Amino acid sequence: MQLTKHWAAALDDYVIDLGWSPDGSVLAAASSAGSVSLFASLDGALRHSLGGHDDGTNAVAWHPDGHVLATGGQDGSVKLWDPQAGQHTATATLGSAWVEHLAWRPLSRRNDTPSPSPLLAAAAGRTLSLLGPDGAVRHTFAPAPKTLTAMAWEPSGGAVAVAYFGGVALWDADDHVAQRTYSYANGIHALVWSPDGRWLVSGNQDPSVHLWLPEQDEEFHMSGYESKVKELSFDRTGRWLATGGGRDACIWDCEGRGPEGREPVMLAHESKVCAVAYQNAHGLLATASEDGTLMIWSPERPRPLRATVRMPSPATKIAWSPDDTYLAVGSAKGAVYVLRCEG
Repeated sequence: MQLTKHWAAALDDYVIDLGWSPDGSVLAAASSAGSVSLFASLDGALRHSLGGHDDGTNAVAWHPDGHVLATGGQDGSVKLWDPQAGQHTATATLGSAWVEHLAWRPLSRRNDTPSPSPLLAAAAGRTLSLLGPDGAVRHTFAPAPKTLTAMAWEPSGGAVAVAYFGGVALWDADDHVAQRTYSYANGIHALVWSPDGRWLVSGNQDPSVHLWLPEQDEEFHMSGYESKVKELSFDRTGRWLATGGGRDACIWDCEGRGPEGREPVMLAHESKVCAVAYQNAHGLLATASEDGTLMIWSPERPRPLRATVRMPSPATKIAWSPDDTYLAVGSAKGAVYVLRCEG
């Protein structure tokens, strides 16, 4: 396998978020200083530089049809943009709290299920809001007990999970009622669903990983990590879960009764892992560590390491393009690298 630099660009500050357009033709890169740059994936040409948020941008999210880009910022607002024209189209002001998490409702993947109406979930402070593509606030949920720290849509799009110190709430996106709440007596840094919707997983402050089986009303727990767990990624099948939380990326087998009591596959770095990302439709796993090392793995192989890249600064975000051809890497020093994966 070959991993080569396709192009590189520089932002004016720390790369706080990255997002590929659904067709993979554009990469949105947000600087913590506030600006948002849209780059052509083919050659890295700057298509548009969006104003973003004056006090700093925190998150970007593409509408599933690619016609709207949403950004959230420290100014307490969500802004909607026309990415083709590079124009601002609407603003939703959600209060004084930072908008730290954004995600569009996923489209249904089942042929017998109609696609749900487009909704953008936005977490600001203790409050979760649902917005339309026009920026109108469709619903605001009751405030959580503490600041919302992570968010993840159920793959079917029927509900959205939000985490806070002390638990997770699962809100119905159409009826706006709490489907379930799960207590967890510590801080939660990350949430992810398995692609089949079977598992809901949190990465935690304590440090540990916690798993829920919502359909069976069961939960499982894995502790013993070196540090708090902020990095989670499922493979396309929903069987394999990659986690950070130390100098090794851990790969857990979630088949059957799940990973509790099983030994994980350990993929070693020389310093703390700071990002993990499985491909969207294939089996490669990308991991990055705080010494600037990026590694590509085939975890199922006896010799899993496929490629290594040394970067001048640690990765802050990594994201595979929709077709898995490119891997985008944002760095702490403001560099954006797009690597091409072949073979």
